[in-house]
Amino acid sequence: MAARMGIATDMGAALSSAQLMVLTQWLSPAFPIGAFSYSHGLEQALADAPDLDVEGWLADCLQHGAGRTDAILIRAGFAGHGDEANALGRALAPSRERMLESAEQGAAFCRVLRQAFDIDLPDRIYPVALGEAAKLHALPVEPVVALYVHGFASNLTAAAQRLSPLGQTRAQQIVRRLGDLCAQVTRDTHGAGLEDIGGAVWAADVASMRHETLGTRIFRT
Repeated sequence: MAARMGIATDMGAALSSAQLMVLTQWLSPAFPIGAFSYSHGLEQALADAPDLDVEGWLADCLQHGAGRTDAILIRAGFAGHGDEANALGRALAPSRERMLESAEQGAAFCRVLRQAFDIDLPDRIYPVALGEAAKLHALPVEPVVALYVHGFASNLTAAAQRLSPLGQTRAQQIVRRLGDLCAQVTRDTHGAGLEDIGGAVWAADVASMRHETLGTRIFRT
């Protein structure tokens, strides 16, 4: 499709070429929020079970854990419920490290927005900050949610590459297959509110709790 016509999404929203460039920049691994330094408990999980089914682990996190929860928090921030969503998101963090992961990335994201985009947001947890920023920058929420969730999966797959002999090709195969699930999470959370948040990934939560005592570690969480 020509750039002037925008880029359609499967939810009916459209991104102009300028909007696409902004969203790509915000969710790029190069955007300085330190995403590369967090493993979401995966480092502990692989230390416990080197033969862990990484793809299955990430699929559960996307569908039943932080992937789905963050998608709803983005939508709540976009809908103008930033204060409530931020408080709930912080309260739901199952461990100190998971709070660190969301709060530190959110604070870094807001800081760069203030300095580089003239978007004045108070520090929020990351998904809420992204939703509020998208609203202020007139970005449609559906592609924001979809690309955030996909970035979540990609970042943790990259973490698994650093922690195990996963390999580049196999990692990209995993990301490709998880792409369908990212789209499903985006569709399934369309119209969802804060009251719809809930998770059931106890192993990932416990891994995040235990990670701070791991003897040798390369990730902050």
